Parts: sequence; C-alpha cells; structure tokens
Amino acid sequence: MPLAHPLFSVLSDEFAAAPHHFYARLREQTPVHYEPAIDSYFLSRHQDVKRVLTDHEAFTTEMLQVRAEPVMRGRVLAQMTGAEHTAKRKIVVRGFTGSALQGQIRAIHTNAAELMAPFLPRGRVDLVNDFGKPFAVHVALDVLGLDRADWQQVADWHAGVAEFVTSLALTPERRRHCLDCAERLEAYLAPVIRQRRGRPGEDLISKLCTAEFDGVTMSDRDVTALIINVLVAAAEPADKTIALLFKHLIDHPEQMAQVRRDPDLLAAAIAETLRFTPPVQLIPRQTQEKAVFAGTTVPAGATVFCMIGAANRDPDAFADPDSFDIHRADLGTARSFTAAAQHLAFGTGLHQCVGAAFARAEIETVAALLLPLLDEVRHSPGFHYRETGLYTRGPVSLSLDFTPVHGSGTRSGTRRG
Repeated sequence: MPLAHPLFSVLSDEFAAAPHHFYARLREQTPVHYEPAIDSYFLSRHQDVKRVLTDHEAFTTEMLQVRAEPVMRGRVLAQMTGAEHTAKRKIVVRGFTGSALQGQIRAIHTNAAELMAPFLPRGRVDLVNDFGKPFAVHVALDVLGLDRADWQQVADWHAGVAEFVTSLALTPERRRHCLDCAERLEAYLAPVIRQRRGRPGEDLISKLCTAEFDGVTMSDRDVTALIINVLVAAAEPADKTIALLFKHLIDHPEQMAQVRRDPDLLAAAIAETLRFTPPVQLIPRQTQEKAVFAGTTVPAGATVFCMIGAANRDPDAFADPDSFDIHRADLGTARSFTAAAQHLAFGTGLHQCVGAAFARAEIETVAALLLPLLDEVRHSPGFHYRETGLYTRGPVSLSLDFTPVHGSGTRSGTRRG
C-alpha cells in the first residue's frame, strides 16, 4: 500500500478549487495516490488510466452495484459483459444512430432555438443556468419520448440520482434523499413503459421496450435502468461541455475567429474541450487481483479511480498538454468521438460511453446554432468564473454578453437586424 500523503488530498478544498494545478504533481510524485478516508486509489497517468479502462477482466465495474444500481433501479450497461453486454449495447446504440439520430438532431435544434430566443434581444445569457441545464434535460426527454412539461420535476429527480452516483461520501440524509428521488422517478416511468410496450412509437423508450437482438429482449427493470442511465448520461456532460467550449473559445479569441471562419474546425474545438476540461473527471473500477502501477501494488478488491482530467493532460500522451489548442496534431478529431480516441473523456474499451456519437451531434448542433447568434460574445462585466465538482466538473455559471439580436433568427441559425 502506498503511503498516505497527509499534506495533500484529492478530497481537499484546495484540490476542488483547481484540480489542474495538482495534475503534474500527482503524475510525477504519486501516480498511485491513496486516500485513506475512502480507502481508494487514484491513478493519474494516461498509460495507467488507459490500461485500467481497456482491461475489463482485471479491472471490473463491480462497485457499480453499490455506486449506481440502487438509484438506476437495475443493472446498467457498464455492469454487463459478454453476450448480454453485446446485445443490449447494440439495442441502445441503434436508438442513437441512423434515422433515429437525424430525428434527434432536429429536436436538439428546436430545443436550443426555443430556449435561447428570449435572451437574444437582451444581449446577455447565463449559458449554464439559463440555457445549458434546461436544454440538456429537454433534449433527453424528447429523445426518450417523455413529456417536456415535466422537465423540472424530472430534473430534480435526476439531480438526486446524479448526486448519488457522483458523490464519494454521502451523509445518511443525502443518501435517503437520492434514493427517494430514484424511487419517484421509477414510479413515474412505470406506466410509460407499460404504455410503450402496448403502443410503441419512434422514441427511445419504445425502442428499448420492443427491441430484440440475438433473442435478447429488455425486461421492465432493464428498460427503467437504461432510461435513468440515458437521463444521467445525456444531461450531465452536455450542459458542461457547451459552456466550457464557449469559455475556452472566448479566452482564445484567435481560435474563436478561426472557428467562426471555418465551421469544419468546430468538431476539433469540441474534441479539444473534452480533452482539456473533461466533464467526467473520475471513472471507478475494482481490481480483480492485485495490480502494480509505477512500482506500487494495489491490492485485489480495491477501488481505483481513473483521473480523466489528469490523464488528458499527461505530456506523455499530448504535447504542451496545459494549452488549449484546436489545431493540435496529437488529438485526431475524426477518432475523438470513437473508442480509438486519444483523449479519455468518454472512457475507452468495452465500456466506452455509448452516447459519444449523440454527444458530438448534440454539442455540434448547439454550437453551430449559437456561434452566429452570439456575435462579439464575451464574459459579462464583473463576472467571476468558478467550477465545481470532483467526479463530474463544470462551471457554476457562465454569464455572457453579446450583440443583441433583433427579430428571431434562431430557426435558421442566422442573425437578423
């Protein structure tokens, strides 16, 4: 077991305030960092993180029985292996590709246009709270075929589920609250699932209820868990990545100008945002047998947290990793949204994020809509930027000023007036 380092903790307020200030120290001095308070190991080097995420037999997802299953109300894809995983993953992937994805892109565009419209004449918007958070939930509801009028209630339940999954330590009161949110969400979904089994439509819940692959179908419990999984996966990264993309481009005006001139660069800007500030910062695994990293032995049965933010800024994987650069040669935009990605924002290996293609389409669609509308976009006067989150991380808010748009140009994505 490595020595605990009492002078430094990833659970400290100092780390929470600016994790990237500690990444190099972790990789170089304690690449296997032990936190006695939660009896867990934190890996920060790209090669170690990639090894853990790609070797699903040596590093399992067993801890998700405790970390996720209670609020997902059943097993999720990341807990499955073998034929079951292959079949059910393909059922889910079908719901996010081809004609289904094209329909979802239309819903994404409509949601983004409607949510942004009231702010265009004002010339000011909080891209996180006014736009990003409601947008992410609205889109998830549309994809699932749930009533958008219920979005605030679903968002509250979703927040409880997400808190359970992403907290490293919960008080008994917060744990009860999170479980209560999950139970209420499950009760809300039960009649919907019954109705879609009898009268399926084109939405994702209908596809999950009726799909079959190699003789495998989804039980009600499977469908419930995957719906909640999709809600968390669709809502968590999207609002953060959209805000972070705009922040980085505003902070690098020459790169913003290049993206405005050449929309083909947008995918590279999104990929670099995911590398530079990944919204999911930690991915947990459990060791099947003892494992050695950088000369340090991690015992069998231990919880290991892969530090995605630190791995994505490892100089052994990326040149000048602490610089935001949409032109970097070592990123590979075309593969950045696939299992072959060099960055690890979507994980990698067997359990790479099933919604990566959807996330790309979602963020690209929104950014392509907003960039022409938010002319001369800049941080609002007096705005103080702050990020929070250890497991998932993003801006608390992002107040932006821009040239007001007179008239509604959102449907076509062009400015008028």
